[in-house]
Parts: sequence; structure tokens; C-alpha cells
Amino acid sequence: MALLIEIGQPDWMSNGELRDQLLPLMPDADIRCAPAFGDPSEIIMLACSRLPHDLPRRLPNLQLIQKLGAGVETIVGNPDLGPAVRVARLKPDAQAQEIAEYCVAYVLCAQRNMALHDQRQRIHLWDPVAPRETPATTVGILGLGHIGARIAACFASLGFRVLGWSRAPKALPGIDCCNGEAALPAMLRECDYLCAVLPSTAETRDLADAGFLAAMKPGAILINVGRGDLIIESDLLAALDSGHLAGAVLDVFRAEPLPPDHPFWSHPKITVTPHVSGWRVTSGLETVAENYRRLCAGEPILNEVDRAAGY
Repeated sequence: MALLIEIGQPDWMSNGELRDQLLPLMPDADIRCAPAFGDPSEIIMLACSRLPHDLPRRLPNLQLIQKLGAGVETIVGNPDLGPAVRVARLKPDAQAQEIAEYCVAYVLCAQRNMALHDQRQRIHLWDPVAPRETPATTVGILGLGHIGARIAACFASLGFRVLGWSRAPKALPGIDCCNGEAALPAMLRECDYLCAVLPSTAETRDLADAGFLAAMKPGAILINVGRGDLIIESDLLAALDSGHLAGAVLDVFRAEPLPPDHPFWSHPKITVTPHVSGWRVTSGLETVAENYRRLCAGEPILNEVDRAAGY
């Protein structure tokens, strides 16, 4: 029985680097790295970030795919994935904190007029502009799972008013939570900043359409660190061009890497980052080791995904 590593993102981490980090946690395990991994029938668990499309059919005894992150839509949607193969995701604390810091950083830049001051410095213009008042500013969080809850807590600790939305009821200290489709428009109307941390599911894909964006507070800024297919791109461009929204900070996209000719690159109201809001999964590697042990022992898997629900 062996664990195969095929991360699929060499610009993030190599297979060998992950193996070296896992070995101290599971010294007795048979850990192999793609592409030369020996007898495929011996592989029972796969650790990956981007799943190569044809890999599941090449592993006849695969039982578990461990996603090295949170989003699993490309894994559960793989047509070659047999119905008996289970899927688990990571919930690394370090990555959740990094994503929260990303959202806070861009909100604070807007609150403190950092881009404006940078522009004025370039033309040697002394022009004091008051920052926005934190307690009078509302930040909305779409998705209150492991990452969304951390983002909400970070903003609340800074004194922002924080609203949270999720499909199912949630209760978080210091956060005004609501849930369900009917509650969403009223929440959108109140948010000066909206941080989206939703997974990609049938219910969330294309959720941020023209109607959704029109329901947002005029002058609001949208920050998307969840999944790129949440947003209908042409509708977002229209909402920005009309002046209804003040800006968008986007770390995830429908197509990654973002094509060089994509209009997001040059739009004056859009900030593009190359899927870097959450980087480190080191604090979640204990889960990889533990899930391998549990799989071999026939015990329940940590953070197992409901394949039908998509998360």
C-alpha cells in the first residue's frame, strides 16, 4: 500500500519537497512521487492539488484522494473518478490565516486611501484625504466555513462591523450571521466590502451575476478568494464600468493562469493576483499523514468531502 504525490503545480511546490515534509510525519509509509512511481496497483491514496485528468483511471486500487487545499470541484467533477474513491480536503490553519490577512490587507489599503496617496506622491501633490472610519464600515463574508470564519474574526478584531452569510445557519462570536438565498440581498446592500470564500458548487457557480452585483451597496468593493466561477465576468465589468461598484480584488479566476489578453489585467478598478492569497499548507500535513493511517486501518477519514454536494 502506497501514497502517491502528484501535486500538479510545480510553481507552488514540487512533489519531492512535499515528500520531504511528509517523511518525518509518516516514516514507515511507502511514499512515492510522480511521474515514476512504480506499480500503479499499489497506490491506495493520492495527494494532489491539481488532479491530472487521466490519473484516476491509471490507479486501479485508488481509495482516497487527498486535496492539498480546500477546493475540490475539479476532483469530484472528474469523469474518470470511480464512485468508490473518497475525497478529503485540508483545513490548514496557516492557509486560513494567510487568506484572512490578504483580505484585511486590501480592505485596509482602501480604507487608508493607499492607492490615492501613491498616485499623489508621483505628481508631488500634497492633498490630505481622510481615511474611512473603521467602526462605520461593514465587511461582508460570503461563506462561513473554516476560512470564512477566520476572515470574519480578523475583521471583527479590528473593529469592523462584520456580516456573514452561509447556506446553512451558523453562529460565530461577534458576527451578525444570516443564511439562505432569501437573506442574501439584504446583506449585500449593507456591505462596503464583500469577501467571497464560497466553494464551487451547482448553487454557487455564476451566483455573482448582474442581479447580485446590482444588489450590492453602491461604491462597494468585491474581494474574491473562493472560486473564479462564482462571478460572471462580463457582469462584473459592467458593474465596474457603470460606477456602481468601486473596485474588485480577484485572486481566483475561471481560467488559470489568467490569459494575457483578458480585460481584467488592464481594468483600472480591478486588482489581479495569481491565486496567492493562501499559500502554505504545512500546518495541514499532519492531516495527510493521519488520513493515510486511517485509510490503512479502516477508520473514518478526516475532512471527507460529500462528493454529491461538492464540498
